[in-house]
Amino acid sequence: MDDIQLLNGERFRHDEILELMLDDKFYYDYLGKAALSSSSIKLLLDSPKKYKYVMQYGNPSTQGLRDGWLFHTCILEPEVFEKQIFVNVQSKNTKAYKLAKEEHGKVFTMKEKNDAERLADAFLRNEHALQLITNCEFEVPAIGYITARSGNKYPFRGKADVLDSYRVVDLKTTSDLKAFPYSARKFSYMCQVYIYSELFNKPYEEFKFVAIDKGSLDIGIYDVSEEFYNLGKERVLDALDIYETFFINAADLDSYCITGTL
Repeated sequence: MDDIQLLNGERFRHDEILELMLDDKFYYDYLGKAALSSSSIKLLLDSPKKYKYVMQYGNPSTQGLRDGWLFHTCILEPEVFEKQIFVNVQSKNTKAYKLAKEEHGKVFTMKEKNDAERLADAFLRNEHALQLITNCEFEVPAIGYITARSGNKYPFRGKADVLDSYRVVDLKTTSDLKAFPYSARKFSYMCQVYIYSELFNKPYEEFKFVAIDKGSLDIGIYDVSEEFYNLGKERVLDALDIYETFFINAADLDSYCITGTL
């Protein structure tokens, strides 16, 4: 691929934009609006109004996102983890925490740090999980086109947690490991499988989820079925239909409604 055109019309050489994507600000802030992703597909499936709101005002950080990010960096980017600002307070409502946030912007509590290290320690002690990240690259970006049912091509971004010559591994945290197969469907993880299979040119059979239970520290390793992959493809195409209807063809977003029978 020589170059890629983003949603805003900007063009980049493929090798150039991959280099830029190593910077989190470019990847999340700029490309968060200039390219589609598994996250934006989920927003579109939830509601095109929600997608528009997040594109305009940003997506507020939740505790789950904070915990997941710290867990990822503790394992995959320990040098990034060590550079974070951790405040020894009991609550984010304390004056000390608010002052630290004003000064540094992104800060975490010591409890969040300890929780992330507890999860990472359990992960790295598990030989099955450890084997999946040994001799691999971490946080590898990719960008490319996915074709909608209309035939139009749209730019998508992605970042593999773990990548080797034939496999993509994605790390997840969960509050209930036994319910992870249900959660994977609820949170549309199948869309990520389809998108990453396209962007990284890997078969779905070589995509694995590794989930760790935040309470018990139990670890689950999950393969992907053809049915799960195909469901992901259909949902991505459904989301692109919604995107084209409201953001390309400019249908009245106020007229959007869900109909059904109870």
